[in-house]
Amino acid sequence: MIVVTGAAGFIGSALISRLLEAGHSRIIAVDDFSFVEKNKNLAEKQISEHIEREVFFDWLKDNHSDIEFIFHIGARTNTTEFDYTIFEHLNVDYSKKMWKACSEYSIPLVYASSAATYGAGEYGYEDDESRIPLLKPLNPYGQSKQEFDVWALEQEKTPPFWAGLKFFNVYGPNEFHKGRMASVIFHTYHQILKTGKMKLFRSHNPNFKDGEQLRDFVYVKDLIEVCLFLMNKQPKSAIYNLGSGTARTFLDLAKNTFYALDKTPEIDFMDTPADIRDKYQYYTQANMEKLKSAGYTKKFHTLEEGVEDYVKNYLMENKYY
Repeated sequence: MIVVTGAAGFIGSALISRLLEAGHSRIIAVDDFSFVEKNKNLAEKQISEHIEREVFFDWLKDNHSDIEFIFHIGARTNTTEFDYTIFEHLNVDYSKKMWKACSEYSIPLVYASSAATYGAGEYGYEDDESRIPLLKPLNPYGQSKQEFDVWALEQEKTPPFWAGLKFFNVYGPNEFHKGRMASVIFHTYHQILKTGKMKLFRSHNPNFKDGEQLRDFVYVKDLIEVCLFLMNKQPKSAIYNLGSGTARTFLDLAKNTFYALDKTPEIDFMDTPADIRDKYQYYTQANMEKLKSAGYTKKFHTLEEGVEDYVKNYLMENKYY
C-alpha cells in the first residue's frame, strides 16, 4: 500500500491520479475529509481506504507492515495565515510524528517542504543542506516548513529513505477549492471569463516593474513525476528543490492564459494586499542541479506548455486530474 497525506488537496490528489495510472491500486488517502469542495478531487478515483488525519497514526500501528511508501503532502499552506500555532500542529508536530513513525517502521518517506523557506533569497535558492539553517522565511507558513527541515537534518534515526521537496510555485488542475491561494492562472482564467481582463499585483519594490515580479512556476504534472522517481529509484536521502529551474514573470503567466483562450491580453494592476505586502517574495528560482545529479532526467513543461495544457484540458473542460 502507498499512503498519501493531504490526499484530497491539490498536489495530493494529482499524485494519487498518477500513482493509479502507474498501476498502484492500493492507495490509502489521509486527510481531513470535512471539506466537501476539496473532496471532489478524489470523487472519480479508486481509493482503497480513506483515513481521517487525526486517527492516522493509530491506524498505522496496525497496518504499517503493509505500507510500501508514504508521501506526506498534507500541510496548512495558507501564506496569509499568521497564527503560528496552526502551522505548528499541522506542519511541524504532525510531520515530526510522521518521521518518527517511518523511522520506527522502516517506511520510506517523501515530505513536502516549500520554497517559502528561502524568504527574500538572501542566501540564494540552492538546496545546500549546510545553508538551510541560515534561511529566513518571510511568513509563519515558511517558518513552519523551515523548522521541520532543520529538525529533520538533525535526526540520527531516519526512515530507510527520505526526501524533503522544496516546492516552488505549483500550478495545475485540482486547485478549484483553494480560493485566494489558487494559482494566478486559475484566477486569470476566471477573471477573463467574468470581465475580459486580469488584475495583477502592483510592484512595491523599486527593483521590479509592475507584473515583472519573478517566480519559479512548476506544473503539478512535473512535480508528481519527480515524486514517482524518488519512490522508484530512492537515490540519496536529502532535501531537494522542486521547481522548473526558470524564473518567469507574472505577466508571462497571465498573458499565456489569455493566449490559451485565444484572447488579446488586457491586464491592469492593483495594490498588493497590506497583510502580505512586506512578506512578498519578488524573485524565486530553483537550482535544480541536485535533483539532476540524483539521476532525474525528464524534461519539465515550459510555462507556455503547462499553461496551455491546464487551461485547455482542465479549466475549460471543468475537469479534474
